[in-house]
Amino acid sequence: MGTHALLMSHAADARDPAVLALAGVLSAAFERHGRGLLPMPGLDAAATRGLFARWFPGADAALGLDWPALAGADRHEPRRDEIEDLAALLRDHADGNAGPAQEARAVAYALACASLGDNHLWQDLFLPSRRELSALIGRWFPSLAARNSNDMKWKKFFYRQLCLREELLICKAPSCGVCTDYGLCFGTEEAAPAMVPV
Repeated sequence: MGTHALLMSHAADARDPAVLALAGVLSAAFERHGRGLLPMPGLDAAATRGLFARWFPGADAALGLDWPALAGADRHEPRRDEIEDLAALLRDHADGNAGPAQEARAVAYALACASLGDNHLWQDLFLPSRRELSALIGRWFPSLAARNSNDMKWKKFFYRQLCLREELLICKAPSCGVCTDYGLCFGTEEAAPAMVPV
């Protein structure tokens, strides 16, 4: 059984977009870096273990994860500062009613890690469509979701928010409506779905 399938076989709720997104990020990280390193930069071994206990109970044992070894095995990530900035942006908009702070933190880091991918964010999270991604962000980070009133692609929107936060304007045009890249930021995302990890 592949990593993704194993995680989903232990899922607390296989229909929850947070579970689907976390399974996608975790399985991709384990496939890429092995199981001897923590899967998400920014989450230490205790937080990662808590994530497994909450969303994938028993999967850590089935995967053979060695928590004492993982506690000292943080992986080098050259874009770690970027992940931290994205996670901080998301956490600043977390809704305490969606779930405990440690759960919001795990979802924020999953979104941040997947934002470094090359595909649409919903694809890098291995979600079925953008609809599930929007539902996920709307549930856990509703005030941030509300800011995306023009339905900008989520990765572009996150990075634009980071630029605005730092008062850096790197867009080519004074407004989105007159920008030659409008289609890249607001165009359709209904591409072929990403392959689910094995």
